[in-house]
Amino acid sequence: MPEHFEYVRVERPGDIPARDPLALEVAVLDMNHGFPNVGHDAIVFTVRELAERLLEEADSKRRVRVLSYAVRDRLMIPDHAQGRHRLYLGTGGPGHLDPRLNTHDRGDEQIREDPAWEAPLWRLFEAIANDQDSALFGVCHTFGLLCRWLGVATPVLRGPEKGGFRGGVGTNVLSPEALDHPWFAQLASELSSDVVTVLDSRYYDLVTGGASFSSGVTPIAFESATQAGGEVLTMLEVARDRSGTVPRVFGDNSHPEIGSAERIAALLEQLLARGTITREVYEARKSMLPALRTERREARLRVARATFDDLVRGQLESIVRAA
Repeated sequence: MPEHFEYVRVERPGDIPARDPLALEVAVLDMNHGFPNVGHDAIVFTVRELAERLLEEADSKRRVRVLSYAVRDRLMIPDHAQGRHRLYLGTGGPGHLDPRLNTHDRGDEQIREDPAWEAPLWRLFEAIANDQDSALFGVCHTFGLLCRWLGVATPVLRGPEKGGFRGGVGTNVLSPEALDHPWFAQLASELSSDVVTVLDSRYYDLVTGGASFSSGVTPIAFESATQAGGEVLTMLEVARDRSGTVPRVFGDNSHPEIGSAERIAALLEQLLARGTITREVYEARKSMLPALRTERREARLRVARATFDDLVRGQLESIVRAA
């Protein structure tokens, strides 16, 4: 049986493998600045599961090759003009969303970084948005970067008046535009509600402050229905597919990539065994598993599928069919 999956870490130009006609390449934009991150591995795991299933069903000799680009710490940003990737997946990460403001080491809240990656990343975002045959789905930090690139929302540190860091199982409210959107209207219909359950983990809110959205850019969800001091945007569609039905460039300020507690438990064990994470990180991440198993589990997983898994699956199916 052929191997249907390959993973390559890209931290310098020499890490980029030669093109292979049998490899269908997916780009992961790793925003973690060298920090270990379960979300990154969950994204890779999702692609692997989907790729193996799709290619085995197609009885194909091809494989999906994930190239994980270290964007913020190694300044590795793919060039869309090379045509290697039709699917890009952006991760979460630590620090302020404006790299120029990351000048002190304060863990997840702020780090030290070189902002040189920002301009080429903006060019990549623009190229993907303008290419009807490519897609980008981003979570957490990548969502915030999409907001900054578009100028639709400003990152604001969650102060004591907001309860500081926002983590755990919470809710968002779908916007009126989302309820008119074929993809998200279906989700609201299945849930019989415009309130969606999400897994939060953030220090910064993305506040619109009354910003207008350009044509084709659609606010999908907010932290709540009404907020003083500006709407806190939590989901954003930048572009839609040719059918006008499915998001093609989409960002979510929660963590739909995390998936089930069982998946995360297995990933944590693997990361600990490889030495990728410390015992302290392992125990901290493991502590969230009881909530993932019990707290609005089915509702959260249904939203996660609509805002990540099903979007990735649809793009991979399209890539496999076109190969």
